[in-house]
Amino acid sequence: MKITKIEARKVRYTSVMVRDAEGHAHPGEPHDATLRLLTVVCDDGTEGYAVSGKMVMDIINNVVGPALIGEDPFFRERIWQRMRTWQRLHSSFTDHTLCALDAALWDICGKKCGQPVYRLLGAYRDKVPAYGSIMVGDDIPGGLDTPQAYADYAVKLVKRGYKAIKLHTWMPPIIPEPDPKLDIKACAAVREAVGPDIELMLDPYHDYSRSQAYYLAKELEKLNFLWLEEPMDESSMSSYRWLSEQSNLLICGPETMDGKNRTRAEWILANASDIGRAGVEDNGGITNVIKSVHLYESFGMSLELHDNQLGNLHVLGAMGIEGKYFERGLLHPLIDYEKPNPLFNSIYDPMDEEGMVTIPSVPGLGWDLNWDYINDNFI
Repeated sequence: MKITKIEARKVRYTSVMVRDAEGHAHPGEPHDATLRLLTVVCDDGTEGYAVSGKMVMDIINNVVGPALIGEDPFFRERIWQRMRTWQRLHSSFTDHTLCALDAALWDICGKKCGQPVYRLLGAYRDKVPAYGSIMVGDDIPGGLDTPQAYADYAVKLVKRGYKAIKLHTWMPPIIPEPDPKLDIKACAAVREAVGPDIELMLDPYHDYSRSQAYYLAKELEKLNFLWLEEPMDESSMSSYRWLSEQSNLLICGPETMDGKNRTRAEWILANASDIGRAGVEDNGGITNVIKSVHLYESFGMSLELHDNQLGNLHVLGAMGIEGKYFERGLLHPLIDYEKPNPLFNSIYDPMDEEGMVTIPSVPGLGWDLNWDYINDNFI
């Protein structure tokens, strides 16, 4: 079995999401947008797919794709290691792009074996609990413009079935300066609204000082929050070690630091966080995140996965209890999360009334692509 073609193309759709000057997502007016679809074709006709908003198409079509023609897609580890070394000299070969390539190869192998990817990884469970990951705060009436708005929305999420909720609070440019006291007002309002039995987490502004992060941690202890995620610059590992030592609250990280599983090994060695953080898009794909899963398991630590990526869902299906939740979102009162993007016939992470997401059971990753729409909207 050999790879005969690799191609990345843009697909047009209408989006109701916009990004502010610092890159945070918010509801907005309908506008033209694109997603990128990667297709890897093999000589027996098997095709693997990946859908990404951040994949760099030029590196796929002009550098990586031509180099992998003739490779056996089952040699995922060899391909991944070779591509990882190419990132050193190809600055546009991002981890998001490596993730897309890796996902398409896993999709091929699952289809060829007639099994969903999580079973190829070594299945542990076929459904996982989700937490509702609330979008960054805004100034939109009816949105997330006040602590009470967060509380009201959290009540709706609990009624929907969520047993856990994570807040992303206000950040520039929505507010002039990050404000940890405003963060705590929202967290306190949500705790009062949902009661003591719902697990709560906070993912605030990512560049607070030590003193500001300490304030957050101590106040969240009082509110019985589960964890505090990435409150400081993650390049200062010593700051995270200091915060973990100062607080009884669980500190979660690293999320955005480069270095994949090797960076996470250094954080474990330094006792820089209580809970690990990884994700297929942040860390170059399923192949690498599984390395981190085994790394944290070896140290008896939890590893929570970042983002609602389909690859993360399959990894969670192969993890034990050290990976507790699937991050479902981002959620907002004015956005219907259950409505699929037109590139898809259905969402891949439907949640039941008990807050559980069933992992796709079809061979491969389980993309439910709307080919009629896609073929009509290629750019």
